Amino acid sequence: LLVNNYGSSPEKDFIPHTALGILLLIIAVLLAYAGLFSLTHSFMFSFLCLTISALWCGSGLVYILVGQGVLQPTELRPSLVPGLAAFTLALLIIGGVAVVVKKAVLSLIAIGISLACAHQIAGLSAAGFGQSATAANYLLVCLVGVYFGFGRLLSTITDGKVEPPGMGLERKAEMKTEQNQGCSDAVSVGLVMNLLSASVLACPLLGVVPQLSVGHVPWLWTAGVFQLGMCVLFYRGMDTLAATFYGFTALLKLAEGYSALLSFYSIQPFSPVPFPVVFSVLFSILALFSCQKSLLEGLYLLFYAAYCIAIAAQPQGFFQRGTQGVQGAIFVFSAGMLLITTFNMVSTTMIPTGQGYFKDLVTRIHGLTLRVHDKELHVPHLGYSKYADAEVLGHACSVLAAFAITATVGDRNPLSVLVLPWVVAAGGVLQLLCGSVAFARGKTFESTVFILYGVMWAVWGLTRYGGLYGETRSFNVAVGIISFMLFNCLVTAAALFVNVAWFAYALTFQLILISFLLDAVGALPYGYDIAVTIIFGLVSFYCFLAHIFNSTFQSPQIPLGKPLVKLSGVGGGADICPHVPARKATSVQQIAEIMKNGGICGMPTDTVYVLVAACNRPDAVVKAYKVKKQAQDRPMSLWISSIKQLEPVRHLLSPLLLDFMEAAWPSSISMVIPRGTWMDIFGLGDAAKHIGTPQSIAIRNPDCSVATHLINLVGPIAVTSANPTGEADTTHHNQVYAKLGKRVDGVLCDGPSPENIASTVVDCTKIETGHIGFFRVGLIPKSKVLQIFEEVQKRHIHGQTNPAFEYELQLSDTQRDNISMHSLKLLQNC
Repeated sequence: LLVNNYGSSPEKDFIPHTALGILLLIIAVLLAYAGLFSLTHSFMFSFLCLTISALWCGSGLVYILVGQGVLQPTELRPSLVPGLAAFTLALLIIGGVAVVVKKAVLSLIAIGISLACAHQIAGLSAAGFGQSATAANYLLVCLVGVYFGFGRLLSTITDGKVEPPGMGLERKAEMKTEQNQGCSDAVSVGLVMNLLSASVLACPLLGVVPQLSVGHVPWLWTAGVFQLGMCVLFYRGMDTLAATFYGFTALLKLAEGYSALLSFYSIQPFSPVPFPVVFSVLFSILALFSCQKSLLEGLYLLFYAAYCIAIAAQPQGFFQRGTQGVQGAIFVFSAGMLLITTFNMVSTTMIPTGQGYFKDLVTRIHGLTLRVHDKELHVPHLGYSKYADAEVLGHACSVLAAFAITATVGDRNPLSVLVLPWVVAAGGVLQLLCGSVAFARGKTFESTVFILYGVMWAVWGLTRYGGLYGETRSFNVAVGIISFMLFNCLVTAAALFVNVAWFAYALTFQLILISFLLDAVGALPYGYDIAVTIIFGLVSFYCFLAHIFNSTFQSPQIPLGKPLVKLSGVGGGADICPHVPARKATSVQQIAEIMKNGGICGMPTDTVYVLVAACNRPDAVVKAYKVKKQAQDRPMSLWISSIKQLEPVRHLLSPLLLDFMEAAWPSSISMVIPRGTWMDIFGLGDAAKHIGTPQSIAIRNPDCSVATHLINLVGPIAVTSANPTGEADTTHHNQVYAKLGKRVDGVLCDGPSPENIASTVVDCTKIETGHIGFFRVGLIPKSKVLQIFEEVQKRHIHGQTNPAFEYELQLSDTQRDNISMHSLKLLQNC
């Protein structure tokens, strides 16, 4: 931009518009990448990167449209000015906040680009203004950027020993937990996108541009795509309300861009009444529940409810003065929200936003109890991934798509009636997003429903309202709809095992599919399609209201109903045992408490997952044995956290055996040792008969920090593999519940097993005679075990060789060294 502005003149541009647009798009992608991966440790830097990325993405697309002849060069000014105006203000706010929190480098970059945008607007408005002022601001940005980049590189290379002034980025730990709790740092980026779209729609009202045109589509769709990204980030931040709000605003921006695009084809858009009215109701409900975060945020959402009412009041929607006037108000309020939110995110001094009033009001109302919004509110289903529940947005999208298709096209051009963006974007794109989030959380049924319905809405919307369907009715369309109906029959049958609400949701959607089929074959009764879509919309609205209400209040709850069909181990996951992450100490303590109270749990190890019970709880050991229905040749084993737990019975065990244990553990080596009275100290009682055989038991000290920490808390444990006898080993925490069901009381989740091979089982019952044997060669190779035993044995009896090594004496020294080194590497990998 610096080179282009210095080298260009009013008569000729130095860099062709298409090339400039492509370069800006490439840089915008790199900036977005940098911003997303800096969110965790540097909010201001990340915020600045994402904002500038959106600026150069939108302007780059405008330059490409001009370069490709879609827009005339004279249309460059009305296309660029609304977007540049929004980013001038947004970057000025960012720069001002950066000055307050003493981020000099970031403030210079933000203010420099803000002034460059302002000068560019002036240059587009007055040809004689010249581009040198714009270039001068970009020169300042370049110099500061080089300084900042070189300084960070120098700091990284020297490990922080050399750090030029202004290089320090704020750390997450320095920011107060209260202001980040329940929200993502991406909130400011979402507000900038609202500011951008409001600027584009308010400019025609102020006379800055004649009207919405195809040149404004890049800005509006850039805002929409960025807000879809913000929606995903808010789900990552466990903030369902914010994710739903930015999903809604992304829909509006995509629809606004669609309306602007129609002007290229000289089509005047028409907005049907039912849809924006329903949308305003959804915004109002969301605003009410958002008051629990702050009154200011609830008030902000009400502006969008008013905006939807303005769309419904005037048939041409976004082209009318009323809607543009509301967007002018949203522009002003978004700027204020951006300043307050950004300042509160980085400053220790908080600007009051009305936090806590909603909670105080609820506490005064008898019978209402707020749900505590802690980290466990959205515990991953079966411990799979960290996302908030997406059902609120998913059901809201079904409401929007259903009421959108109640509008009749009549004699109008199908593209002119604003049904296509609502059905394809709301029912299709956003439901696919909700399905992806549900899938990431391990919610198989919900993800299947949202993805299937999202595909159906997108296909039907493009076919029926995208001009592809026309007046033709064909057997080909009917066949496609029948295939969807068959899939939905399976979904409806599966919903019987979830709850009444999901069953009604799937069943009423089947009625919509029937209306699609009847329409395709030309046999649709009058009013049937409108009736079934209204019924489906009302069912979806009930589900939306129930999920948003139940996620806010602990009691009372809006009922979703119980499963209509209940089978053993099936029922929607309501009674699933705790699945907690193994890498948290609090999770290990939670599982330890379950075991101390007589529970049996799944646990990761250095090999595969196992089922464990505390030895001092004989009832738990018996329960674990019965769960497995253990075969006679696969007895349970005894695990300890270290050899120190055998200290009370040290005098009853062989010194050679103890030294062998000391040398071999912790590792994936299980030792079968003689049974004796020494087992009485573990408190097994009568349950001791389930561990080992009448003559021997297997004992092990695993090489796994999670397992040893749990055994330290509980004491020695009885262990068996976490799978029914005769089945394959369990190699993922999800398989523990899948194979053992409700018979297990808790699972420590650590993803896939590090190894799919079981431990090596060594026979130490005759160790005093100098012999060891092998019941099973697993992860640790036989040669490595024998090497360890030989070293221990030599320390006890000099000159005596273990007969088990006779086969190695025939090898050369080089071969023995190669075997030893290979075995050592295997052990280290374990």
